[in-house]
Amino acid sequence: MSAPTQRTLYLYGTIAEESWLDDDVTPELFKQELNAGDGDIIVQINSCGGDCIAVALIYNMLRAYPGKVTVHIDGLAASAASVVAMAGDTVLISPLGLIMVHNPLTFAAGDHNEMQKAIAMLDEVKSSIINAYALKTGLSRSKLSHLMEAETWMDAGTAIELGFADGMIERVPVPAVQPQNTLYSQRTAANRLMNKLTEQSQVTPAVNPTAHPKRTVSDILRHLDTIKNFI
Repeated sequence: MSAPTQRTLYLYGTIAEESWLDDDVTPELFKQELNAGDGDIIVQINSCGGDCIAVALIYNMLRAYPGKVTVHIDGLAASAASVVAMAGDTVLISPLGLIMVHNPLTFAAGDHNEMQKAIAMLDEVKSSIINAYALKTGLSRSKLSHLMEAETWMDAGTAIELGFADGMIERVPVPAVQPQNTLYSQRTAANRLMNKLTEQSQVTPAVNPTAHPKRTVSDILRHLDTIKNFI
């Protein structure tokens, strides 16, 4: 029984609990793709973020997945999408890729009590996001909180330095085609021809009245043997 092949899943676009225009990534759609096979997976990400609850569900799916999860940040893993990226066993980022982290956002309306509830909720959401960052990077919670407070953008080098990524996505090298050795080929061709002519010289030729009277197999062999010395 052959081992399952590695699969690739794409997380391109906004992450939302529901898709209104069929262009969002939802936990339900992602779950269907994730459970459509088994084996190791690559999750390619290019997303500006989205809903924190939807992101938490996808993050937990990847953390619980039994195969190896490799994340490729192809372009952007911003805001909530950066949290999904932290679910990878290995996180690789394109040399042109970016990761952005910031404080969670919400909309609120009402009196001061409602505003205080919203602030408390945002604090808890931020704390949960820091949990994911801390597990991956090993950075202190205060350091991560400061990065989020400052809305930090990281290129590939900074992301790797801070532990948000493990390395860069590298192009798989294509084995170089070795140029044919012309000298070797000429010698080989001459040797093969001489072997064939030698075999012919050992066979008694039939009488052929149209054959050239001055050019025998032995003559050709001697001529080729001389040429070989200069090849």
